[in-house]
Amino acid sequence: MGVVAFVIIFGLHFWNLSQYAITPGNATPVGPLVKIKGVASAQHPGAIMLADVDLQSLNAWTWLMLHFSSHVEFVSANQLVDPGVSTDELVAQGFLQMSDSKQSAEVTAFRSFGWKIPATPSGAIITGVQSSSPASTAGLRVADQVLRLNQTTVASACDLVRATHRLAPGTEVNLDVARAVISKTGLISYRAPTILKLRTAKTPGGLASSGCRGVTGASGSYLGVSLEDGTRFQLPATVSINTANIGGPSAGLAMTLTLINKLSRTSISGNLPIAATGTIDVHGNVGDVGGVAEKTVAVQRAGAKYFIVPQVEVATAKGAAGPGLRIIGVSTLAQALRDLRALGGATPVALTAPH
Repeated sequence: MGVVAFVIIFGLHFWNLSQYAITPGNATPVGPLVKIKGVASAQHPGAIMLADVDLQSLNAWTWLMLHFSSHVEFVSANQLVDPGVSTDELVAQGFLQMSDSKQSAEVTAFRSFGWKIPATPSGAIITGVQSSSPASTAGLRVADQVLRLNQTTVASACDLVRATHRLAPGTEVNLDVARAVISKTGLISYRAPTILKLRTAKTPGGLASSGCRGVTGASGSYLGVSLEDGTRFQLPATVSINTANIGGPSAGLAMTLTLINKLSRTSISGNLPIAATGTIDVHGNVGDVGGVAEKTVAVQRAGAKYFIVPQVEVATAKGAAGPGLRIIGVSTLAQALRDLRALGGATPVALTAPH
């Protein structure tokens, strides 16, 4: 009987599932992770924390064991990646999302004080690669930046979509690509542009609309990538945020609030222990994120008294919160700053006057 049980348990360890578990991670003060050079900054008492979660791929044994644990959310692979995209890209996608999130936080923080931040289009950035597609065959990867297709300059995602769509399927093309290098901790850098050759395919039927003007129907060519616009911003200072081994976009709001706090004369948080989650865009809009219930557990364990979350996820956070943790829902950065002032925080006043 014991041998049979051992064989069953041993087998469960090797029965891999297309499921993942989200469990509470850590709530980390962002201030110590931030360095600003070129403008004045300050370190205020209190803490603004980001919250993360742990994402674990499951075999049958870990799935069984985690069902006896509390604060676990089970998700399928299809909930984490687009159809046809391998889950092998999850780590790279998470690091790209964090890189984008840091850029948006920096731009939004400086703009909130009145700085003018020039923006320049810089190409089409690959966010996902379809398996068995021309892009996959050519070796394109997440975070690679496409700058040109044949003689056509690519300044945005739609530039690449339109240029590809105009070609007949089976056309051989040259892509001018800045290849991304992603470190083990998630830092993204780029090599000098190089030429990749690939042959386009016919656009599959049932593919979702690209949303790009002038691209209709399933005719034309297809590379097999999902894309976002590349943009280069000219900041008035050099900012670095050490988010080693943390992926995803959900720290955007916490990083933005921390940057504003460090650039401001007095504390915008009222020196209170505050946590925040939510995406941020360069217009100051706060978007929803995953794992809010598990993040709520993490911030409560860390001693936060207030947790700012996307408005649409207030109910989820409240359902996971225990006594002593107040949930605040917001949809914009401006709303978050108003709520912090209501808690005793100061109106942001820049240490260095914007120009």
